[in-house]
Amino acid sequence: MSEFPEDIYTEPANIDVDTLKNLGPLTGMAGIWHGVRGMDTKPKAEGPKQQVFVERIELQPIDPQTNGPQLFYGLRYHTQVVKPDQVKTYHDQIGYWLWEPATGTVIQTLAIPRAQTAMAVGRARAEDQSFELVATRGSDTYGICSTPFLEYAFKTVEYRIKVTINPDGTWSYDEDTVLMIRGKTEPFHHTDRNILSKIAEPTPNPLAR
Repeated sequence: MSEFPEDIYTEPANIDVDTLKNLGPLTGMAGIWHGVRGMDTKPKAEGPKQQVFVERIELQPIDPQTNGPQLFYGLRYHTQVVKPDQVKTYHDQIGYWLWEPATGTVIQTLAIPRAQTAMAVGRARAEDQSFELVATRGSDTYGICSTPFLEYAFKTVEYRIKVTINPDGTWSYDEDTVLMIRGKTEPFHHTDRNILSKIAEPTPNPLAR
């Protein structure tokens, strides 16, 4: 039996337009954030290299989104990363964090300007302060899409992110991007982590203003 209804067109009635009140486990992430304790472990020809970084993330609420009966609340985000005391971008990323209250589903979509995209999924309760999402290579739904060169040289087989909303008002993440690198027999764990402190409040979504 399908988990979806026969009526795939009718949208939910009486949708609350105030996204900030309906973000569930994403509530503590809304706003503009700065982190100076980032650590990246990346692959190099001579072996793994660790790099500290500084990060700015803006997460702003979007209007409620529907796929027929399906309802999402979410945050549009933009991540900018630099090395300490440098201006040149070290990493840039855009996408959405989405919360589906009816099913307790959390989704992250992401795109980076090395021509790679992914969509990761996890489960949570509205009150949860920690949750984990996963994207898997080859999945028809929550998967990873890369250019031919990345498939040839640095094939991403899994992406995993754990988010924790901390009692002091910060939030942190731990990422693990699993790569199969050309010429290597063992997977490489490209990891990133940081703690983010709020520097500005979110702007209410257009329908709620």
